[in-house]
Amino acid sequence: MLMIKAVNRISIKKGRAHEVAERFSKAKSIHTFKGFILMEVLIKEGTKEEDVIEVCTTWESHDSFKTWRESRATQKTHASTEQESKPEDNPIIGAELSTYEVFVQHHPE
Repeated sequence: MLMIKAVNRISIKKGRAHEVAERFSKAKSIHTFKGFILMEVLIKEGTKEEDVIEVCTTWESHDSFKTWRESRATQKTHASTEQESKPEDNPIIGAELSTYEVFVQHHPE
């Protein structure tokens, strides 16, 4: 089975990493999607100018990930704007999404 890992690297204003990471602490609809395997939220240590978190999700296939992304895009299109932060209050500087083929995983015996 070819699994993939999607990694969303998010650059954040210094000192606000935990504020953004907290948004991922409770299970949401992603956890119910067919093909979803695992989510990890990593906070990079030792950064100087900005904070960085990486939201890593593992999927059974590219198709599973694509289905979720398309669904998420639809949700965002119809989402209410009343919960959005004012741009000056937004701690997120930028984001970059990468996908990887999971070539090897080792688990405890």
